[in-house]
Amino acid sequence: MDIFEMLKEAGVEIPADKKDAFNKEFRKTYKSEGEISKVTDKLEADRDNWKQKAETAEETLKKFEGVDLETMNAELTAWKTKAETAEKDYADKLAQRDFEDALKEEIGGYKFTSEAAKKAIMAEIREAGLKVKDGKILGLSDLISQMKEKDATAFVDEKQEELEAGRAKPFTMPLNGNNPSGKKVSPSELMRMKNENPNLDIRQYL
Repeated sequence: MDIFEMLKEAGVEIPADKKDAFNKEFRKTYKSEGEISKVTDKLEADRDNWKQKAETAEETLKKFEGVDLETMNAELTAWKTKAETAEKDYADKLAQRDFEDALKEEIGGYKFTSEAAKKAIMAEIREAGLKVKDGKILGLSDLISQMKEKDATAFVDEKQEELEAGRAKPFTMPLNGNNPSGKKVSPSELMRMKNENPNLDIRQYL
């Protein structure tokens, strides 16, 4: 069911001459379920992070009651260190999630000789310490080029694949009296015929 049918069921009908303009504006603000889920997950993570900070701060402040200044300073220093560590862990988790999303998206543009090879390459990319900006992994293309030079067997050689596909593609010999049926002959079959009859003029089949 499209958006116009949904609106019609809800009692709102868009005139035919206004549908294009409405659809254009609708697409500008439309968000997919996946996009909404990602934003929601981040907001929930932010909420939980600040909630944890508030609870930790409240718990720490309670400990200050009845203590001397020296003890209070020690407690404040310890709390600050703990808060900084928690903040760093939180940022690292967000960065790791963004990296995995970007890696999953970009690795789809490459062909691998096996699933094991793909997993090994992805593991090596994770260990390289690359950063993500605007949903893209910086330096990924250069890194993969280096990987191909180091271990080309992990990747499918697309040029070779196309070449082999072209060689294996059958063709039809012309109806010139030598092949009245027009039977398709592969390059390997044509080579066999040439080996059996060295005087055979294969140009008549090209």
